[in-house]
Amino acid sequence: MKVFVIGLGGVTNGGKTTLAEKLKKMLPNCDTISQDDFFKPESEVETDERGFKLYDVLDALYMDEMVRSIRNWMKNPPKLGVVTESQKTCDSVKNTEVYILIVEGFLLYNYEPLNELWNKRYFLTLPYEECKRRRSTRVYQPADTPGYFDGHVWPMYLKYKEEVEENTSNVVYLDGTKSHEELLSIVYSDIIQELKKLVE
Repeated sequence: MKVFVIGLGGVTNGGKTTLAEKLKKMLPNCDTISQDDFFKPESEVETDERGFKLYDVLDALYMDEMVRSIRNWMKNPPKLGVVTESQKTCDSVKNTEVYILIVEGFLLYNYEPLNELWNKRYFLTLPYEECKRRRSTRVYQPADTPGYFDGHVWPMYLKYKEEVEENTSNVVYLDGTKSHEELLSIVYSDIIQELKKLVE
């Protein structure tokens, strides 16, 4: 049995969840974990002097619990089998006991215990204007307050992206303005190549 763990990180509203769900349908024995499921309750998230809830930092998340969940999955991956959307997954991969986990989230490569787990890292980027536009169309609980994107979300993204660029190697950067189909094609082909190497 082989386990392959993929990180799908990067900017808010960059298309991480959509891409993860599409890949899950195309890859055999593939499962997903979302970082959003590990947010602390609002009452435990710090507020800064401007009244902004500081959600876009590691302290807003139960990171140790997230690492535990991934490790538990790696020890005992569920047998999911079916590939619903694409039968073109190469036979050499299909017929091997390979279990794939896609972890998607906005802060995947800035926490050392997580960085030990990745077989492959992807990072979605967006330009400021497009990210702000997409973010404005989404409804969050709690809702974004006026100035929140410019005052907290975007500066934190830039800070963490810079940290990743400086401290993390083997990250594949993806342009989030590309179509879902194009991104899916790039990442899917790349993963299949990696899996072939793994099973050879």
